[in-house]
Amino acid sequence: MSKAFTSEETADAPAIVVPRAPLPDGVPNYVTSRGLARLRDELAQLRGQGFEPAALAQRRAELEERIASAELVALPEAPTDVVRFGANVTVRGENGVRRQRIVGVDEADPAQGRIAFVAPLARALLGRAVGDTILLRAPRGDEELEIVAVDYAPDPD
Repeated sequence: MSKAFTSEETADAPAIVVPRAPLPDGVPNYVTSRGLARLRDELAQLRGQGFEPAALAQRRAELEERIASAELVALPEAPTDVVRFGANVTVRGENGVRRQRIVGVDEADPAQGRIAFVAPLARALLGRAVGDTILLRAPRGDEELEIVAVDYAPDPD
């Protein structure tokens, strides 16, 4: 049987290092405290993950650069209904209600409701307040969204 059809080859294959999402040119590397902690944790855990030396060095360099350029954005101390970095924003549109947290590029995970502050939806929401409506232009069509709630509660995890 050809090695192409066995699992022997995958056991020796080096781990793949997926590149970090790029920051647009000239955009600050804003992070939440959760995002910065996760970057630091990832850097601390690199040693035992089986990366090839070159891949390990590349990942370490990327993480060190992101951590060095990180600008920690503190959450507002007083309650506010204005959308800023780090906000949980609940919007209502023709497709129902959804909640998004506006976070840094490295922390973004749309499936978990975390969108990067450079994403079109985040850019449309930033600076707006509860009761405002925005028009989100998307490839699948335009959608009008009303901001129904804004809070800055920390992530549970």
